[in-house]
Amino acid sequence: SVLIKMLKKFIIPEFDAFVTKIDQIYDTVQKNHDGHVAVYIPHLAKFSPDLWGVSLCTVDGQRHSVGESKQPFCLQSCVKPLEYAVAIHEAGTEKVHRYVGMEPSGLKFNKLYLDEEDKPHNPMVNAGAIVISSLIKPGSNKAEKFDYVMDFIKKMAGQEYVGFSNATFQSEKETGDRNFAIGYYLKEKKCFPRGAEMIDALDFYFQLCSIEVTCESGSVMAATLAHGGICPITGERVLSAEAVRNTLSLMHSCGMYDFSGQMAFHVGLPAKSGVSGAVLLVVPNVMGVMCWSPPLDKVGNSVRGIHFCQELVSSFNFHNYDNLRHFVKKQDPRRQDGDDRNKSVVNLMFAAYSGDVSALRRFALSSMDMELKDYDSRTALHVAAAEGHVEVVRFLTDTCKVNPFVKDRWSSIPLDDALQFGHGAVVKVLQEYQVACQEQDRLPVADIIPIPPKLETVEGMV
Repeated sequence: SVLIKMLKKFIIPEFDAFVTKIDQIYDTVQKNHDGHVAVYIPHLAKFSPDLWGVSLCTVDGQRHSVGESKQPFCLQSCVKPLEYAVAIHEAGTEKVHRYVGMEPSGLKFNKLYLDEEDKPHNPMVNAGAIVISSLIKPGSNKAEKFDYVMDFIKKMAGQEYVGFSNATFQSEKETGDRNFAIGYYLKEKKCFPRGAEMIDALDFYFQLCSIEVTCESGSVMAATLAHGGICPITGERVLSAEAVRNTLSLMHSCGMYDFSGQMAFHVGLPAKSGVSGAVLLVVPNVMGVMCWSPPLDKVGNSVRGIHFCQELVSSFNFHNYDNLRHFVKKQDPRRQDGDDRNKSVVNLMFAAYSGDVSALRRFALSSMDMELKDYDSRTALHVAAAEGHVEVVRFLTDTCKVNPFVKDRWSSIPLDDALQFGHGAVVKVLQEYQVACQEQDRLPVADIIPIPPKLETVEGMV
Protein backbone atom coordinates (compact mmCIF):
# COMPACT_ATOMS: atom_id res chain seq x y z
CA SER A 1 0.00 0.00 0.00
CA VAL A 2 2.95 2.33 0.66
CA LEU A 3 4.23 1.63 -2.85
CA ILE A 4 0.81 2.42 -4.32
CA LYS A 5 0.71 5.73 -2.46
CA MET A 6 4.18 6.56 -3.75
CA LEU A 7 3.18 5.72 -7.33
CA LYS A 8 0.15 8.00 -7.05
CA LYS A 9 2.49 10.93 -6.43
CA PHE A 10 4.30 10.49 -9.77
CA ILE A 11 3.65 13.00 -12.54
CA ILE A 12 1.73 10.27 -14.41
CA PRO A 13 0.02 8.37 -11.57
CA GLU A 14 -1.80 5.83 -13.75
CA PHE A 15 1.36 4.90 -15.62
CA ASP A 16 0.29 1.40 -16.72
CA ALA A 17 -2.84 2.76 -18.41
CA PHE A 18 -0.79 5.53 -20.00
CA VAL A 19 1.82 3.22 -21.55
CA THR A 20 -0.89 0.85 -22.77
CA LYS A 21 -2.14 3.76 -24.87
CA ILE A 22 1.45 4.54 -25.95
CA ASP A 23 1.79 0.96 -27.20
CA GLN A 24 -1.46 1.30 -29.14
CA ILE A 25 -0.18 4.47 -30.78
CA TYR A 26 3.11 2.71 -31.59
CA ASP A 27 1.23 -0.13 -33.31
CA THR A 28 -0.90 2.31 -35.30
CA VAL A 29 2.12 4.30 -36.47
CA GLN A 30 4.09 1.17 -37.36
CA LYS A 31 1.67 0.56 -40.24
CA ASN A 32 2.76 3.83 -41.86
CA HIS A 33 5.21 2.91 -44.65
CA ASP A 34 5.59 6.32 -46.27
CA GLY A 35 8.90 8.10 -46.74
CA HIS A 36 12.42 7.10 -47.80
CA VAL A 37 15.66 6.49 -45.93
CA ALA A 38 18.25 9.27 -46.35
CA VAL A 39 20.88 8.31 -48.95
CA TYR A 40 23.00 11.45 -49.29
CA ILE A 41 25.06 10.31 -46.30
CA PRO A 42 26.09 6.78 -47.36
CA HIS A 43 26.24 5.34 -43.85
CA LEU A 44 22.61 6.31 -43.14
CA ALA A 45 21.40 4.50 -46.27
CA LYS A 46 22.31 1.15 -44.67
CA PHE A 47 19.46 1.25 -42.13
CA SER A 48 16.30 -0.75 -42.75
CA PRO A 49 13.10 1.28 -43.30
CA ASP A 50 11.26 -1.16 -41.00
CA LEU A 51 13.15 -0.07 -37.88
CA TRP A 52 10.85 1.74 -35.45
CA GLY A 53 11.41 2.47 -31.76
CA VAL A 54 9.98 4.75 -29.09
CA SER A 55 11.14 5.41 -25.53
CA LEU A 56 9.86 7.80 -22.93
CA CYS A 57 11.16 8.94 -19.57
CA THR A 58 9.15 11.08 -17.17
CA VAL A 59 10.60 13.86 -15.05
CA ASP A 60 10.41 11.56 -12.03
CA GLY A 61 12.14 8.66 -13.78
CA GLN A 62 9.32 6.39 -14.93
CA ARG A 63 10.42 4.62 -18.12
CA HIS A 64 8.81 2.82 -21.01
CA SER A 65 10.15 1.55 -24.34
CA VAL A 66 8.66 -0.25 -27.30
CA GLY A 67 10.21 -1.48 -30.54
CA GLU A 68 13.86 -0.95 -31.53
CA SER A 69 14.69 1.04 -28.43
CA LYS A 70 18.23 -0.29 -27.92
CA GLN A 71 19.51 0.14 -31.49
CA PRO A 72 22.16 2.91 -31.68
CA PHE A 73 21.68 5.67 -34.26
CA CYS A 74 23.27 9.05 -34.88
CA LEU A 75 21.78 12.23 -33.50
CA GLN A 76 22.46 14.22 -36.67
CA SER A 77 20.50 17.49 -36.34
CA CYS A 78 19.06 16.40 -32.98
CA VAL A 79 22.42 17.46 -31.57
CA LYS A 80 21.78 21.11 -32.51
CA PRO A 81 19.59 21.97 -29.51
CA LEU A 82 22.02 20.11 -27.25
CA GLU A 83 25.11 22.00 -28.39
CA TYR A 84 23.15 25.25 -28.23
CA ALA A 85 22.11 24.46 -24.64
CA VAL A 86 25.74 23.78 -23.73
CA ALA A 87 26.80 27.09 -25.32
CA ILE A 88 24.13 29.04 -23.40
CA HIS A 89 24.98 27.21 -20.17
CA GLU A 90 28.62 28.14 -20.64
CA ALA A 91 28.48 31.65 -22.11
CA GLY A 92 24.96 32.99 -21.52
CA THR A 93 22.24 34.24 -23.86
CA GLU A 94 23.66 37.67 -24.62
CA LYS A 95 27.03 36.42 -25.84
CA VAL A 96 25.71 33.52 -27.92
CA HIS A 97 23.10 35.63 -29.68
CA ARG A 98 25.63 38.21 -30.74
CA TYR A 99 26.52 35.65 -33.39
CA VAL A 100 23.28 33.74 -34.02
CA GLY A 101 19.67 34.94 -34.34
CA MET A 102 16.52 33.44 -32.87
CA GLU A 103 14.01 33.73 -35.72
CA PRO A 104 12.66 30.96 -37.98
CA SER A 105 14.30 31.35 -41.38
CA GLY A 106 11.43 30.22 -43.60
CA LEU A 107 14.09 28.52 -45.73
CA LYS A 108 15.70 25.11 -46.11
CA PHE A 109 17.97 24.19 -43.20
CA ASN A 110 21.06 24.07 -45.44
CA LYS A 111 20.59 27.32 -47.35
CA LEU A 112 23.44 29.80 -47.82
CA TYR A 113 21.45 32.64 -46.35
CA LEU A 114 21.79 35.02 -43.39
CA ASP A 115 19.48 37.49 -41.70
CA GLU A 116 19.59 41.29 -42.07
CA GLU A 117 22.38 41.49 -39.48
CA ASP A 118 24.48 38.93 -41.39
CA LYS A 119 23.91 36.29 -38.74
CA PRO A 120 22.48 32.79 -39.13
CA HIS A 121 18.75 32.93 -38.44
CA ASN A 122 18.81 30.48 -35.52
CA PRO A 123 20.87 27.61 -34.01
CA MET A 124 18.61 24.93 -35.54
CA VAL A 125 19.74 25.53 -39.13
CA ASN A 126 23.14 24.30 -40.32
CA ALA A 127 24.69 27.77 -40.52
CA GLY A 128 23.65 28.53 -36.94
CA ALA A 129 24.87 25.19 -35.61
CA ILE A 130 28.25 25.63 -37.29
CA VAL A 131 28.69 29.06 -35.68
CA ILE A 132 27.60 27.64 -32.29
CA SER A 133 30.30 24.99 -32.71
CA SER A 134 32.90 27.77 -32.78
CA LEU A 135 31.51 29.35 -29.57
CA ILE A 136 31.83 26.29 -27.32
CA LYS A 137 34.96 26.26 -25.15
CA PRO A 138 36.87 28.77 -27.32
CA GLY A 139 40.64 28.32 -27.50
CA SER A 140 40.48 24.56 -26.90
CA ASN A 141 41.52 21.98 -29.44
CA LYS A 142 38.93 19.78 -31.19
CA ALA A 143 39.48 16.78 -28.91
CA GLU A 144 38.97 18.84 -25.75
CA LYS A 145 35.85 20.49 -27.13
CA PHE A 146 34.38 17.17 -28.20
CA ASP A 147 35.06 15.56 -24.81
CA TYR A 148 33.52 18.61 -23.13
CA VAL A 149 30.24 18.34 -25.06
CA MET A 150 30.18 14.54 -24.79
CA ASP A 151 30.42 14.90 -21.02
CA PHE A 152 27.33 17.14 -21.04
CA ILE A 153 25.40 14.77 -23.28
CA LYS A 154 26.31 11.76 -21.15
CA LYS A 155 25.13 13.59 -18.04
CA MET A 156 21.89 14.50 -19.81
CA ALA A 157 21.44 10.82 -20.68
CA GLY A 158 21.99 9.74 -17.08
CA GLN A 159 25.26 8.05 -18.10
CA GLU A 160 23.33 5.66 -20.34
CA TYR A 161 24.50 4.80 -23.86
CA VAL A 162 26.18 7.62 -25.77
CA GLY A 163 28.61 6.58 -28.50
CA PHE A 164 30.29 7.83 -31.65
CA SER A 165 30.01 6.58 -35.23
CA ASN A 166 33.30 7.17 -37.01
CA ALA A 167 31.77 5.80 -40.23
CA THR A 168 29.11 8.51 -40.15
CA PHE A 169 31.72 11.15 -39.33
CA GLN A 170 33.78 10.17 -42.37
CA SER A 171 30.65 10.08 -44.55
CA GLU A 172 29.72 13.57 -43.34
CA LYS A 173 33.14 14.96 -44.25
CA GLU A 174 33.25 13.26 -47.66
CA THR A 175 29.74 14.32 -48.70
CA GLY A 176 29.52 17.65 -46.86
CA ASP A 177 30.10 20.00 -49.81
CA ARG A 178 27.05 22.10 -48.92
CA ASN A 179 28.23 22.46 -45.33
CA PHE A 180 31.70 23.44 -46.51
CA ALA A 181 30.07 26.05 -48.75
CA ILE A 182 28.08 27.34 -45.76
CA GLY A 183 31.29 27.46 -43.72
CA TYR A 184 33.13 29.55 -46.29
CA TYR A 185 30.11 31.84 -46.69
CA LEU A 186 30.06 32.37 -42.91
CA LYS A 187 33.78 33.08 -42.98
CA GLU A 188 33.34 35.63 -45.78
CA LYS A 189 30.61 37.40 -43.77
CA LYS A 190 32.79 37.35 -40.63
CA CYS A 191 30.19 35.40 -38.64
CA PHE A 192 32.70 33.56 -36.47
CA PRO A 193 34.10 35.04 -33.25
CA ARG A 194 37.64 36.40 -33.39
CA GLY A 195 40.24 33.65 -33.36
CA ALA A 196 37.88 30.85 -34.39
CA GLU A 197 38.90 28.65 -37.32
CA MET A 198 36.11 27.83 -39.74
CA ILE A 199 37.50 24.41 -40.69
CA ASP A 200 37.82 23.44 -37.03
CA ALA A 201 34.25 24.55 -36.33
CA LEU A 202 32.99 22.56 -39.31
CA ASP A 203 34.94 19.47 -38.30
CA PHE A 204 33.60 19.76 -34.76
CA TYR A 205 30.05 20.10 -36.11
CA PHE A 206 30.48 16.89 -38.15
CA GLN A 207 31.70 15.12 -35.02
CA LEU A 208 28.70 16.24 -33.00
CA CYS A 209 26.27 15.06 -35.69
CA SER A 210 27.92 11.61 -35.51
CA ILE A 211 27.25 11.09 -31.80
CA GLU A 212 25.16 7.97 -31.25
CA VAL A 213 22.35 7.35 -28.78
CA THR A 214 19.51 4.85 -28.46
CA CYS A 215 15.83 5.63 -28.02
CA GLU A 216 16.27 4.79 -24.34
CA SER A 217 19.23 7.08 -23.66
CA GLY A 218 17.77 9.76 -25.95
CA SER A 219 14.53 9.81 -23.96
CA VAL A 220 16.49 10.56 -20.79
CA MET A 221 18.18 13.48 -22.57
CA ALA A 222 14.76 14.78 -23.59
CA ALA A 223 13.50 14.27 -20.03
CA THR A 224 16.42 16.34 -18.71
CA LEU A 225 15.18 19.20 -20.89
CA ALA A 226 11.62 18.55 -19.71
CA HIS A 227 12.87 18.68 -16.12
CA GLY A 228 14.49 22.10 -16.41
CA GLY A 229 18.04 20.79 -16.85
CA ILE A 230 18.02 18.22 -14.03
CA CYS A 231 18.53 14.61 -15.13
CA PRO A 232 15.61 12.58 -13.75
CA ILE A 233 17.75 9.44 -13.46
CA THR A 234 20.69 10.84 -11.52
CA GLY A 235 19.16 13.97 -9.99
CA GLU A 236 22.15 16.01 -11.20
CA ARG A 237 21.68 19.52 -12.56
CA VAL A 238 23.30 19.39 -15.98
CA LEU A 239 22.07 22.62 -17.64
CA SER A 240 21.00 26.00 -16.32
CA ALA A 241 17.32 26.93 -16.35
CA GLU A 242 18.18 29.73 -18.79
CA ALA A 243 19.79 27.29 -21.22
CA VAL A 244 16.79 24.94 -21.11
CA ARG A 245 14.21 27.72 -21.54
CA ASN A 246 16.06 29.14 -24.57
CA THR A 247 16.54 25.70 -26.10
CA LEU A 248 12.89 24.67 -25.77
CA SER A 249 11.75 28.01 -27.18
CA LEU A 250 13.85 27.55 -30.31
CA MET A 251 12.93 23.88 -30.67
CA HIS A 252 9.27 24.91 -30.59
CA SER A 253 9.64 27.54 -33.32
CA CYS A 254 12.49 26.19 -35.47
CA GLY A 255 13.16 22.55 -34.60
CA MET A 256 11.43 20.63 -37.38
CA TYR A 257 12.90 22.09 -40.58
CA ASP A 258 10.20 23.37 -42.96
CA PHE A 259 7.55 21.59 -40.87
CA SER A 260 8.23 23.71 -37.75
CA GLY A 261 5.15 25.91 -38.13
CA GLN A 262 2.81 22.97 -38.65
CA MET A 263 4.45 21.12 -35.75
CA ALA A 264 3.92 24.10 -33.46
CA PHE A 265 0.32 24.38 -34.64
CA HIS A 266 -0.75 20.73 -34.54
CA VAL A 267 1.51 19.26 -31.84
CA GLY A 268 2.39 22.37 -29.83
CA LEU A 269 5.50 20.90 -28.19
CA PRO A 270 9.26 21.53 -28.50
CA ALA A 271 10.82 18.96 -30.82
CA LYS A 272 13.90 18.41 -32.96
CA SER A 273 14.38 16.03 -35.85
CA GLY A 274 17.43 14.56 -37.56
CA VAL A 275 17.95 12.92 -40.93
CA SER A 276 18.86 9.67 -39.18
CA GLY A 277 15.12 9.35 -38.47
CA ALA A 278 15.26 10.62 -34.90
CA VAL A 279 12.69 12.91 -33.32
CA LEU A 280 13.47 14.33 -29.89
CA LEU A 281 10.20 15.44 -28.24
CA VAL A 282 9.86 17.34 -24.95
CA VAL A 283 6.68 17.60 -22.90
CA PRO A 284 7.79 20.28 -20.40
CA ASN A 285 7.47 19.28 -16.74
CA VAL A 286 6.13 15.86 -17.76
CA MET A 287 8.45 13.72 -19.89
CA GLY A 288 10.89 13.37 -22.75
CA VAL A 289 10.40 11.10 -25.76
CA MET A 290 12.79 9.80 -28.40
CA CYS A 291 11.28 8.31 -31.56
CA TRP A 292 13.41 6.71 -34.26
CA SER A 293 12.47 5.43 -37.70
CA PRO A 294 14.74 6.01 -40.73
CA PRO A 295 12.17 6.75 -43.51
CA LEU A 296 11.92 10.53 -43.98
CA ASP A 297 9.40 12.84 -45.58
CA LYS A 298 10.29 15.40 -48.24
CA VAL A 299 11.60 17.95 -45.73
CA GLY A 300 13.78 15.45 -43.81
CA ASN A 301 11.61 14.51 -40.83
CA SER A 302 10.91 10.93 -39.74
CA VAL A 303 7.46 10.01 -41.11
CA ARG A 304 6.67 7.70 -38.20
CA GLY A 305 8.17 10.13 -35.69
CA ILE A 306 5.89 12.95 -36.83
CA HIS A 307 2.91 10.59 -36.94
CA PHE A 308 3.61 9.44 -33.37
CA CYS A 309 3.78 13.02 -32.09
CA GLN A 310 0.49 13.85 -33.74
CA GLU A 311 -1.25 10.77 -32.35
CA LEU A 312 0.16 11.46 -28.88
CA VAL A 313 -1.28 14.96 -28.78
CA SER A 314 -4.57 13.74 -30.28
CA SER A 315 -4.97 11.38 -27.34
CA PHE A 316 -3.53 13.43 -24.48
CA ASN A 317 -3.77 17.12 -23.64
CA PHE A 318 -0.03 17.78 -24.03
CA HIS A 319 -0.39 20.50 -26.67
CA ASN A 320 0.91 23.79 -25.30
CA TYR A 321 -2.63 25.25 -25.40
CA ASP A 322 -4.62 22.21 -24.36
CA ASN A 323 -4.86 23.59 -20.83
CA LEU A 324 -7.88 25.60 -21.97
CA ARG A 325 -10.87 24.42 -19.94
CA HIS A 326 -13.04 23.40 -22.86
CA PHE A 327 -10.65 20.83 -24.31
CA VAL A 328 -12.54 18.01 -22.62
CA LYS A 329 -12.18 15.19 -25.14
CA LYS A 330 -8.53 14.45 -24.39
CA GLN A 331 -7.10 12.56 -21.45
CA ASP A 332 -4.83 14.21 -18.89
CA PRO A 333 -2.46 11.48 -17.66
CA ARG A 334 -1.01 13.91 -15.09
CA ARG A 335 -4.21 13.81 -13.07
CA GLN A 336 -5.36 10.97 -10.89
CA ASP A 337 -8.70 9.49 -11.78
CA GLY A 338 -10.24 10.76 -8.55
CA ASP A 339 -8.94 14.30 -8.72
CA ASP A 340 -11.49 15.60 -11.19
CA ARG A 341 -14.31 13.93 -9.32
CA ASN A 342 -13.24 15.34 -5.96
CA LYS A 343 -13.04 18.87 -7.36
CA SER A 344 -16.40 18.44 -9.03
CA VAL A 345 -18.05 17.24 -5.80
CA VAL A 346 -16.67 20.19 -3.83
CA ASN A 347 -17.72 22.72 -6.48
CA LEU A 348 -21.16 21.16 -6.89
CA MET A 349 -21.87 21.02 -3.15
CA PHE A 350 -20.67 24.57 -2.55
CA ALA A 351 -22.89 25.90 -5.35
CA ALA A 352 -25.88 24.05 -3.88
CA TYR A 353 -25.04 25.30 -0.36
CA SER A 354 -24.73 28.93 -1.47
CA GLY A 355 -27.77 28.85 -3.78
CA ASP A 356 -25.70 29.61 -6.89
CA VAL A 357 -27.98 28.52 -9.75
CA SER A 358 -25.68 30.10 -12.36
CA ALA A 359 -22.77 27.93 -11.27
CA LEU A 360 -24.95 24.83 -11.29
CA ARG A 361 -26.14 25.69 -14.79
CA ARG A 362 -22.48 25.93 -15.95
CA PHE A 363 -21.71 22.56 -14.38
CA ALA A 364 -24.71 20.96 -16.07
CA LEU A 365 -23.74 22.44 -19.46
CA SER A 366 -20.21 21.04 -19.08
CA SER A 367 -21.68 17.53 -18.68
CA MET A 368 -20.95 17.23 -14.96
CA ASP A 369 -22.83 14.45 -13.18
CA MET A 370 -25.32 16.44 -11.11
CA GLU A 371 -25.98 13.40 -8.86
CA LEU A 372 -22.41 13.22 -7.51
CA LYS A 373 -22.24 12.30 -3.80
CA ASP A 374 -19.95 13.57 -1.05
CA TYR A 375 -18.30 11.43 1.65
CA ASP A 376 -21.66 11.22 3.49
CA SER A 377 -23.41 10.07 0.29
CA ARG A 378 -25.25 13.40 0.16
CA THR A 379 -26.13 14.93 -3.20
CA ALA A 380 -26.48 18.56 -4.24
CA LEU A 381 -30.25 18.10 -3.84
CA HIS A 382 -29.74 17.07 -0.18
CA VAL A 383 -27.69 20.21 0.46
CA ALA A 384 -30.04 22.59 -1.36
CA ALA A 385 -33.06 21.09 0.43
CA ALA A 386 -31.40 21.45 3.84
CA GLU A 387 -30.52 25.10 3.10
CA GLY A 388 -33.96 25.92 1.71
CA HIS A 389 -32.80 27.13 -1.73
CA VAL A 390 -36.02 26.71 -3.73
CA GLU A 391 -34.56 27.89 -7.06
CA VAL A 392 -31.69 25.43 -6.79
CA VAL A 393 -34.09 22.61 -5.96
CA ARG A 394 -36.26 23.54 -8.94
CA PHE A 395 -33.23 23.60 -11.25
CA LEU A 396 -31.97 20.22 -10.04
CA THR A 397 -35.40 18.63 -10.35
CA ASP A 398 -37.02 20.34 -13.34
CA THR A 399 -33.93 20.80 -15.51
CA CYS A 400 -31.41 18.19 -14.35
CA LYS A 401 -33.97 15.51 -13.46
CA VAL A 402 -31.88 14.23 -10.56
CA ASN A 403 -33.00 11.27 -8.47
CA PRO A 404 -34.94 12.54 -5.38
CA PHE A 405 -34.81 9.18 -3.60
CA VAL A 406 -31.04 8.93 -3.01
CA LYS A 407 -30.29 8.11 0.65
CA ASP A 408 -27.38 9.60 2.55
CA ARG A 409 -25.48 7.59 5.14
CA TRP A 410 -28.20 8.34 7.70
CA SER A 411 -30.81 6.94 5.27
CA SER A 412 -32.31 10.39 4.70
CA ILE A 413 -33.54 11.58 1.32
CA PRO A 414 -33.61 15.31 0.33
CA LEU A 415 -37.27 15.62 1.39
CA ASP A 416 -36.33 14.52 4.90
CA ASP A 417 -33.82 17.39 5.13
CA ALA A 418 -36.38 19.93 3.92
CA LEU A 419 -38.85 18.68 6.51
CA GLN A 420 -36.27 18.68 9.30
CA PHE A 421 -35.25 22.29 8.72
CA GLY A 422 -38.77 23.56 8.07
CA HIS A 423 -38.44 24.70 4.46
CA GLY A 424 -42.08 24.44 3.40
CA ALA A 425 -41.64 25.72 -0.17
CA VAL A 426 -38.90 23.18 -0.80
CA VAL A 427 -41.01 20.39 0.71
CA LYS A 428 -43.81 21.21 -1.71
CA VAL A 429 -41.49 21.14 -4.76
CA LEU A 430 -39.93 17.84 -3.71
CA GLN A 431 -43.26 16.17 -2.95
CA GLU A 432 -44.64 17.10 -6.37
CA TYR A 433 -41.41 15.97 -8.05
CA GLN A 434 -41.41 12.62 -6.24
CA VAL A 435 -45.01 11.97 -7.34
CA ALA A 436 -44.02 12.76 -10.94
CA CYS A 437 -41.03 10.43 -10.71
CA GLN A 438 -43.14 7.60 -9.34
CA GLU A 439 -45.74 8.08 -12.04
CA GLN A 440 -43.01 7.80 -14.67
CA ASP A 441 -41.69 4.63 -13.04
CA ARG A 442 -38.31 6.30 -12.74
CA LEU A 443 -37.24 3.79 -10.08
CA PRO A 444 -38.07 0.14 -9.37
CA VAL A 445 -40.97 -0.26 -6.94
CA ALA A 446 -38.67 -1.58 -4.21
CA ASP A 447 -36.71 1.71 -4.22
CA ILE A 448 -39.74 3.99 -3.90
CA ILE A 449 -40.01 5.63 -0.52
CA PRO A 450 -43.50 6.48 0.83
CA ILE A 451 -44.27 10.19 0.60
CA PRO A 452 -45.28 11.78 3.91
CA PRO A 453 -48.80 13.23 3.96
CA LYS A 454 -49.01 16.88 3.01
CA LEU A 455 -48.92 18.90 6.20
CA GLU A 456 -50.53 22.27 6.79
CA THR A 457 -48.05 24.00 9.11
CA VAL A 458 -44.31 24.33 9.44
CA GLU A 459 -44.54 23.04 12.99
CA GLY A 460 -46.31 19.98 11.76
CA MET A 461 -43.64 19.43 9.09
CA VAL A 462 -40.89 19.58 11.72
